[in-house]
Amino acid sequence: MAKRVRVRSPELTGGGGWINTGGEELRLADFRGRVLILDFWTFCCINCLHVLDELRELEERHRDTVVVVGVHSPKFAHEAEHRAVVDAVERYGVEHPVLDDPELATWKQYAVRAWPTLVVIDPEGYVVAQHAGEGHVHAIERLVEELEAEHEAKGTLRRGDSPYVPPEPEPTTLRFPGKLLLLPSGNLLVSDTTRHQLVELAEDAETVVRRIGSGARGFADGGPGEAAFNEPQGLALLGDGAVVVADTVNHALRRLDLATGAVNTLAGTGRQWWRGSATSGPARGTDLSSPWDVAVFGGRVWIAMAGVHQLWTYDPETGTVAAAAGTTDEGLVDGPGAEAWFAQPSGLAATAERLWVADSETSALRWVDRDGHVRTAVGTGLFDFGHRDGPAAEALLQHPLGVTALPDGSVAVADTYNHALRRYDPATGEVTTLATDLREPSDAVLVGSDIVVVESARHRLTRLRLPEAAVRADAVAHGTRRAATAVAPGALRLDVIFEAPAGRKLDTRHGPPTRLLVSSTPPELLLRGEGADTDLSRELELNPAVGEGVLHVSAMAASCDDDSAAAYPACHVHQRDWGVPVRLAEGAADRLPLVLEGMDAG
Repeated sequence: MAKRVRVRSPELTGGGGWINTGGEELRLADFRGRVLILDFWTFCCINCLHVLDELRELEERHRDTVVVVGVHSPKFAHEAEHRAVVDAVERYGVEHPVLDDPELATWKQYAVRAWPTLVVIDPEGYVVAQHAGEGHVHAIERLVEELEAEHEAKGTLRRGDSPYVPPEPEPTTLRFPGKLLLLPSGNLLVSDTTRHQLVELAEDAETVVRRIGSGARGFADGGPGEAAFNEPQGLALLGDGAVVVADTVNHALRRLDLATGAVNTLAGTGRQWWRGSATSGPARGTDLSSPWDVAVFGGRVWIAMAGVHQLWTYDPETGTVAAAAGTTDEGLVDGPGAEAWFAQPSGLAATAERLWVADSETSALRWVDRDGHVRTAVGTGLFDFGHRDGPAAEALLQHPLGVTALPDGSVAVADTYNHALRRYDPATGEVTTLATDLREPSDAVLVGSDIVVVESARHRLTRLRLPEAAVRADAVAHGTRRAATAVAPGALRLDVIFEAPAGRKLDTRHGPPTRLLVSSTPPELLLRGEGADTDLSRELELNPAVGEGVLHVSAMAASCDDDSAAAYPACHVHQRDWGVPVRLAEGAADRLPLVLEGMDAG
């Protein structure tokens, strides 16, 4: 067995304390003898949610030797609130201990630079691997098996139960509902996301008419009691009167027959889309990635494909899906659909001429015209957010998840992390606040002269009379809680660290196995080094006249099982996008290492 680089693990500290431990405060020593996996996550991040799902099976298969600990490290101001973290742990079914680290103390101790990051600690308390991004669980499991064998032989492996203590369930009618649809009958259909069901409510928005779905995580078609969903979200009416459902964690679109309650699958395979997968084809044979909302625009069902920062379409006539806008790079770039960048689009609303998009990670409101061109109404990028009304160029949102077209041509925005309902008027270019004190609103629909809002974290629907005048709100501006990395002006060496996992080799069958794409905000920050190439190291030149900015780095590496006897070796794509806030300072570091997989030997 090859000798591993080992680094002593820093202590686990976080000002928010521990969740899912029954009130017990844990320390690193409490995990001695077990393989410990630290999952650095934040609940706004779709890639972090993917990793939670990837870890479930590993946790179950190695339940007596492996402990996963989530380290919640916030990006948005709202995510630093302890109550919000507790809610997110329940919302996403996190069944392991979580350390709430609002000041990013443990994040800094472990030199983490991106969400999500997984750190593997051996039974003796040493860091033996770090992985940024998603899709690494296959490699981690192989490492876990090696560590189990090694420490069993050394007598340093201690088997036992996890310190996880589940929270007490609360008897609410809805539990973290996601999206809402007004039905032709006047009833309301809501995705009861955490309970993996759809719930039809009467016109009073409270009385349950029926539940659709077994209530257990799963992917099964059938009648209302047999069908299974996995954290469903968006809902839209099809031309035949049925409802299309964005079944988010199943990476699928489902169809609900309103007359019978029967559910069948329209699109998706149940597998998550990865770079290199088909971007168009028969709907039932093409992979999707965390569809979060759906809307009918121009005769097609548009899909907010949050997992890959794109918009896709489903054509009911041909039964096909296709990518329609977005490059899969994460950011805010307008232009023709094939060139535009999104960042976790999560809400859609269609009018005759525009498809409105709540682009959550850029805290932006955007739209697509009938020619497929993407434009931004409100928002500036990944790291600026807040609650500020006024001209759209100056207004700020905070991680909006929903958007609703209003009768006067304006739109209401479910400004989720500001706990507010906002309004943007294209005629005046002004942003105002319609309502506040809404706990994590995620969607809204018009019902007559009222607007019914999904208050996701209050587990209810709330009916509001649309005010004639906007509510006044104190202006607040925020930036990301991540500290900027000090780097030297001028020459900067960027090294993306990638080591093929044990038993694997780089996949050179179809050309270069690696790719590196670099850009910056503002563009003037980079004098040299922008663009794409196949080398994972690059010499950049930073403009001394630009004091600070963000380096956008996207890296990809492909590896396959190193088994000459296998006719079809298993292959994987390792991919990660980083947005690294940097501050130029004389005498600071002239090298920026980013770990994709492995350890930086520096």
